[in-house]
Amino acid sequence: MTDFEREAAARLEAAAKNTDLHAATAAFRDETIKSLYSYNFFWQGRPIIQYPQDIMAMQELIWAVKPDLIIETGIAHGGSLIFMASQLAQLDLCDAIEAGDVMDPAVPKRRILGIDIDIRAHNREAIEAHPMAGRIDMIEGSSIAPEVIAQVHAAAKGAKKILVSLDSNHTHDHVLAELEAYADLTSIESYCVVFDTVVEDMDASMFPDRPWGQGNNPKTAVQAFLQTTDHFEIDYAIDAKLQMSVAPSGYLRRVK
Repeated sequence: MTDFEREAAARLEAAAKNTDLHAATAAFRDETIKSLYSYNFFWQGRPIIQYPQDIMAMQELIWAVKPDLIIETGIAHGGSLIFMASQLAQLDLCDAIEAGDVMDPAVPKRRILGIDIDIRAHNREAIEAHPMAGRIDMIEGSSIAPEVIAQVHAAAKGAKKILVSLDSNHTHDHVLAELEAYADLTSIESYCVVFDTVVEDMDASMFPDRPWGQGNNPKTAVQAFLQTTDHFEIDYAIDAKLQMSVAPSGYLRRVK
């Protein structure tokens, strides 16, 4: 580790124990959720519906892992797909520069596969018209349907490094089924990121019109999943770094 990296690690260790910081963050988080703060951000023209902190965390993970394939459940407006595709494009460009080759943008090495039960026509049209579209594949259907799981596993064959992002239906049963279907596709030292674990930490009244809430959400699914495997561990250093995140305890690193 460099001196700067050691200093950063020490800051994160201190942040993890800073109860005043945690209280301030929780208060700000609650107000941002009430005001739909995360709906205000776009990536290359498409709504991304994420906190900037989580966007930064995903950028760091993609750069560190350098995946050949990213699998993401939940597409919505496509901003997250386009964000991750743009990160993969940068990796391909860096590879070409290091090798002294000319990068052919029409033949991307790295790709992202998005799955959603309902890809609305106007969103599909916007995604397919985007400059990053050549790196994006989409499957319409339930992410836990056997035929969709089979398609995803077929698409993953041959990929050496895979990163998984789960951000669709946020009920316990659905997320646990996604983890059981896709977590094992995650490469060792890569990540399976489970979004919206923050639901467990919110007041139950904040989700009156949703099928998920306290006791029934992505975090409870993560807890149940980790009881069945020792292949993953929660990367709490990411929680300490971000403070503001919709995925506390949701950054799962595959360790074996």
